[in-house]
Amino acid sequence: MRNRTWLLVVVCLAVIVAACGDGGAGTTTAAPGTTAAPGTTAGSATTAAAGTTAATGEPTGYAELDQAMAGDFAGTTVEIVAQWVEGEAENFNASLDPFREATGIDVQYEGLTDYELTLQTRVDGNDAPDLAQIAQPGKMISYASEGQLVDISPWFNTDKLVEEQVGGFFELTQFDGGVYGVYYKTDVKSIVWYPVEPFEAAGYTIPTTWDEMTALSDQIIADGNGNPWCIGIESEAADGWVATDWIEDIVLRTAGVDFYNQWWKHEVPFNSPEVLAAAEEMASIWFAPDYVYGGNVAINATNIRDVANPMFDPAGPQCWFQKQAAWIPEFWPGNRDVSDRSQWANPPGEASSFFYLPGIDPAVGNPVLGAGDMFVMFTDGDRPEVRALLEYLATPQGAQAWIELGGFISPNTTVPVEWYTSYPNTELVPILNNADSFGFDASDLMPAEVGAGSFWTGMVDWVAANGEGTEEIFQSIEDGWPAG
Repeated sequence: MRNRTWLLVVVCLAVIVAACGDGGAGTTTAAPGTTAAPGTTAGSATTAAAGTTAATGEPTGYAELDQAMAGDFAGTTVEIVAQWVEGEAENFNASLDPFREATGIDVQYEGLTDYELTLQTRVDGNDAPDLAQIAQPGKMISYASEGQLVDISPWFNTDKLVEEQVGGFFELTQFDGGVYGVYYKTDVKSIVWYPVEPFEAAGYTIPTTWDEMTALSDQIIADGNGNPWCIGIESEAADGWVATDWIEDIVLRTAGVDFYNQWWKHEVPFNSPEVLAAAEEMASIWFAPDYVYGGNVAINATNIRDVANPMFDPAGPQCWFQKQAAWIPEFWPGNRDVSDRSQWANPPGEASSFFYLPGIDPAVGNPVLGAGDMFVMFTDGDRPEVRALLEYLATPQGAQAWIELGGFISPNTTVPVEWYTSYPNTELVPILNNADSFGFDASDLMPAEVGAGSFWTGMVDWVAANGEGTEEIFQSIEDGWPAG
């Protein structure tokens, strides 16, 4: 076992993610030890640092934020948009409320459906919001290169940001000498959800290896308990991204993080033999008879918000496993449209839980795939109320309510450890503790026309072909990689 308190987890991630940001490709292995209980503090555990106490009246270290807290911008309005809707929108609004109350600034948040297309349409129509969430660094670069974004480096206290944030994330906000974003949220993607009570009643046990996971899938079929996997990749204008996560996780598990980093940088061809081998491994689950609820047709036709509906069928699970990050319970049946989490019909940690997606090659170990969300500024950078909100989002308090509700990990290393005591954070931290390496979502790092374009659509085509034509589809993605 490997040991890290939350502070050391963040340091570990800083080293690994920084390798992505500075062109390096490395693996970080945690030191031997025993795992500290999630949510407990050791002698080196972080506490809220002086100078980061937004909404308390003390100096924050950010000029406009201090002015806002003094009421200098009361009565102004800031528009902010993100892809977070329903329960996630409530969580984000809860984190914005202290800023609203302390500053008197009317922060108008809108969670957009069909997010990427809607945001692009607004930008193209000269109707961009003040601040917007972006998940893909490649998309940030695309907007910045078109002159759509504000370079925040002339006025943002980037020294403070670098000191307090996981280092690699800051590098991912830079382009052509400027800084165009502030990372707000990180996600762990290498987890698989399952229904707890039926799982235990059937006598199943958590798989700890890839072979055990496939053997359990076979057992579910043999028992006549439906299909092992719940998979769907329909996501409005972002169809296919779920499939890219799968192949990225498998590349990490079979070819290792050094190759993985070379792959997203295009230092090796997109369709390298290692990637084709990962697709073959993925196909052994996605297209095996009876493995996936509804087969390949349902995979392409099922929206990511509806994927787990059969898992919670009143008659018993029709499928058992969903590989997805910690935010997905927001959309499960009986949870959607229910603002009071205590009234959720399928609360995570009770009706459901998750296990780490097992490793494949022992030589590679146990990697973790993750991603993150940044905020960028579209409007005139001289508006101090907009600057103040972006600065607030860089502080621990900018995410405190969501962290304490659970399902949120901040890239800010000064977040107090005791905030991370809600499920599923209590289970995510040990997964990070035991990771041998960390890979940032490759499709998010690739040029936007690939990562959020041909890679996504290519995976949709691949699923439609039931896993056939892999070499041709992946070759077309390689052929479309932008020059330079």
